[in-house]
Amino acid sequence: MRSIGSLTRFIGIVPSSRALSISQKFFNHAEVPTQKTDQNIREEPVYKPYSPFQGKTGKVDYVIARMDDLVNWARKNSIWPLTFGLACCAVEMMHIAGPRYDMDRFGVVFRASPRQADVIIVSGTVTNKMAPALRRIYDQMTDPKWAISMGSCANGGGYYHYSYSVLRGCDRVIPVDIYVPGCPPSAEALMYAILQMQKRIKYMHTQQSWYRK
Repeated sequence: MRSIGSLTRFIGIVPSSRALSISQKFFNHAEVPTQKTDQNIREEPVYKPYSPFQGKTGKVDYVIARMDDLVNWARKNSIWPLTFGLACCAVEMMHIAGPRYDMDRFGVVFRASPRQADVIIVSGTVTNKMAPALRRIYDQMTDPKWAISMGSCANGGGYYHYSYSVLRGCDRVIPVDIYVPGCPPSAEALMYAILQMQKRIKYMHTQQSWYRK
């Protein structure tokens, strides 16, 4: 009421045309919030299915997505890495097989044959003469396969980066999925890389990608 009284006093001072425009501007400005509040209607929450493909293309996509979940669960709990130790980082790689870290509890078992392995751990300095052998062994692994680069030498050459006989990173020969930094990295760092590899395998969509081709 006080604001309306002050407005009437102000209108009595100014000319009528100007007072009309001021009053319209004042009341229009006052009505805007009420109009906005009336339009804000609370929407009901929308149900989101577990699978991102459920309800879009039918039940077939949902079944295939569950097949991917089952296959990925089996793969991430049965990682068989291939040992490819080239330097001092291989000593830290051997530590995770001991009783202190016990990598067997994650389903990780070292294999000596590339035909039986699905992950290769490159640990150490990769020379130019060793690069063809690394590529040949990687090609002999069955799909799907992954690679872990362990240590500064395998990541980018490390201490011998400017040597004429050293390859500046094993990713120039094979595709690398996870890099483990350090010189040398600890066994805990390699275990963390394996856990990240399990997380990456968990969200693969192999069957769905095949079905959507």
